[in-house]
Amino acid sequence: MRVLLQFIKKEIVLVVAIVLAVLSSIWNPPSKTYLEFIDFRVLGILLSLMLVMAGLQENGVFHILGRKLVGRCTNTRRLGFVLVFLCFFSSMFLTNDVALITFVPFAILTLQMTKKEKMLIPIVTAQTIGANLGSMLTPMGNPQNLYLYGLSKMSFIDFLCLMLPYTIVAGIVLLVFVLVQKKENLSLDLKEENKRQGKWNKRQVIIDFILFGVCISTVLRLVEWYVVLGIVISFILIMDWRVLKKADYCLLFTFIGFFIFIGNIGAISSVRDMLLYVLNERETLIAIGASQIISNVPAAILLSGFTKNYEALIIGTNLGGLGTLIASMASLISYKQLVNAFPEQKGKYVLYFTVANVLFLIVLLLV
Repeated sequence: MRVLLQFIKKEIVLVVAIVLAVLSSIWNPPSKTYLEFIDFRVLGILLSLMLVMAGLQENGVFHILGRKLVGRCTNTRRLGFVLVFLCFFSSMFLTNDVALITFVPFAILTLQMTKKEKMLIPIVTAQTIGANLGSMLTPMGNPQNLYLYGLSKMSFIDFLCLMLPYTIVAGIVLLVFVLVQKKENLSLDLKEENKRQGKWNKRQVIIDFILFGVCISTVLRLVEWYVVLGIVISFILIMDWRVLKKADYCLLFTFIGFFIFIGNIGAISSVRDMLLYVLNERETLIAIGASQIISNVPAAILLSGFTKNYEALIIGTNLGGLGTLIASMASLISYKQLVNAFPEQKGKYVLYFTVANVLFLIVLLLV
């Protein structure tokens, strides 16, 4: 029972998705049509990207690159810039989850080594905001983008143009945030830490980057998703099968649960008509509001079943990642990392995080 409760607490969004799928099946009993509800292309691309990113993480590629950049910092302002914008730019290609999993623990370690723990809350908050906002630029930056990009059938360039103004403004505001932090001299020597971390397996790293390029080809609709997934899994089985255990399969099943729920609800004409009316010309604001309660990935899947205005949903669910701690599930990654290291900072972090997120959201809404 304790194990079950821990799982529910950890994967509450997955549990909600499954419960909604089961309950909605009362009105639309299980049948072969359920397979039509599921977007296997999105699931295949998402799994491929997760596996490739897991392979690169296993080799510590991003951690090593981050250490090399941080090693050049001579003051706290420059250090903050590197730590925050590592998350901002890397999330565009590696997803916001991977960016935070990689660089938040690294930031905590670095600030501890330099005796600058007082910077932890503002830096980790800015890293989280940076990862969530940087990831909105590209289709592969986060799961909801990948899903809505596939539904919209828009070109890769069109997607970039849609989100570029928001990303530029986000980058400018992040830069201002870093520049207003107090500037202090810094003495940072990472030689011992570099020795402890070791080196990456060059052959595996090269293959992983090639596989990442293959994944991008299917995002750009150049290669079928099942071909790419087959290639990725085949190479991982040859190089290191343990990487298969690193993928977030709960996220995939969360998608499946919401796909079935949306399909079942869509089959009820009265509910469908009501949701269509509510969403009409309010997609962006409703997506932002829904994200605050159920997070932006479920909001994207849920609302996409009742509107074709995918551009508004893309903007709304990306901006909706700002706000509450659960608005973007990726935000919980940095929260858990900081609280595990400094449990006494929990309340202060949540307050600081919420205020900073709301301010960023207001600025981006004014765009």
